[in-house]
Amino acid sequence: MPVPIEITILGSGSAIPTPRRMQPAILFKYEGDYILFDCGESAQLSLQKVNISPIKIKRIFITHWHADHFGGLIPLIETLHMLGRKEPLEIYGPEAEWFVDKILELSYWRFGFDIKARDVSVERKEKIVEEEKYEIYSFPVKHSVPSVGYIFCEKEHWKIIPSKAKKFGLYGEQLQLIKKKGSLVVNGKKVMISEIAKRIPGRIVAYSGDTLPVEEFFANASNGLMIHDATFVEEIDGRMHSSFTEVCALAKKYRIKKLVLTHFSRRYTNEKELREKAKKLFRNSVIARDGMKIKW
Repeated sequence: MPVPIEITILGSGSAIPTPRRMQPAILFKYEGDYILFDCGESAQLSLQKVNISPIKIKRIFITHWHADHFGGLIPLIETLHMLGRKEPLEIYGPEAEWFVDKILELSYWRFGFDIKARDVSVERKEKIVEEEKYEIYSFPVKHSVPSVGYIFCEKEHWKIIPSKAKKFGLYGEQLQLIKKKGSLVVNGKKVMISEIAKRIPGRIVAYSGDTLPVEEFFANASNGLMIHDATFVEEIDGRMHSSFTEVCALAKKYRIKKLVLTHFSRRYTNEKELREKAKKLFRNSVIARDGMKIKW
């Protein structure tokens, strides 16, 4: 079984928080990497509730610079300083260099770790992180200010079939070597990875931030898990947010395997009604709630 991608909903509300729903923040854990998407004002309190130290966070991705999506950065950075962080912290977002610079000017103190701001494009899809086992892309979306969504793409990998590996005399370290190289000479014969292993496609997780529905964003997350803005149950003219109806229709069209609806307006207080509405529109939908954990 593949290592699960663990997702924790730290905040599922929208601009005005409520006692039940804090402002947006989503934490990913993939193997040893902790990644934060958006950082609402109560993000670090929500981390405490799920017993995860903010020191573990490697990168932060801000979808746009509305206060409900970044207001927790200032106290989080101060906390990391007081906890003695030494590792650099990367912060991504549209115009991130300008905004992060202004945030850091608000403090009297120098921090004991480097903060590296990385601008992302609001014009085109862009690969912004490349790791050994995954990549992260930014993707332009439609909101009232420059905004992006993010797509986490696990790289495809090979699953060794022990009986086939044994047939070719492959054991132990040789299995890791053939995975890395794609082939290996054993007893004078070249063995291809495809002869002893099954190709496993990588998993996809997409997070929209605030946006109107963007078809191409859904197309790029096909067969994956989508965490999407669903501020309103019904479409409301003049609001740069998505509705249940629009999001669920696109999830069907582009074969999203699991849809997590989030960023709910405070007008909605009955979670059961939200859940029933979503299930009617798209069977594989989930209503996000603060503290929810999802394994993918």
